[in-house]
Amino acid sequence: MEFTLTFLKLFTWALYFVGPLLLLLMSIIVCLGLIVTHIEKWDKFDGLYWSFVTATTVGYGDMRPLKKRSKILSILIALHGIIFTGIILAAAIETVSMSLEKHIDPTVVERMKQDL
Repeated sequence: MEFTLTFLKLFTWALYFVGPLLLLLMSIIVCLGLIVTHIEKWDKFDGLYWSFVTATTVGYGDMRPLKKRSKILSILIALHGIIFTGIILAAAIETVSMSLEKHIDPTVVERMKQDL
């Protein structure tokens, strides 16, 4: 339980520090999604739904752009979504590493190194 609390505390701080970058990426995804919505003449909610499905690389296929400009913008949305996801994963992995360093017994680590 102590490890989990340490992880949550550190992960919250990590998200706080990368928050402005995540917010920028999210804003770009929303803006590009709204542009595609306008080009494709979709409902705004449907366009935002599509942009987040594309950004998370889920791609259900229930909606897809038909115009060339929209397809180019969908590539940009997907690339920004991959960067967004990568930043969150990097923060989580670094946080797990820091939490393990804080809670693991150093003698166990030394024994593991000797066994290798």
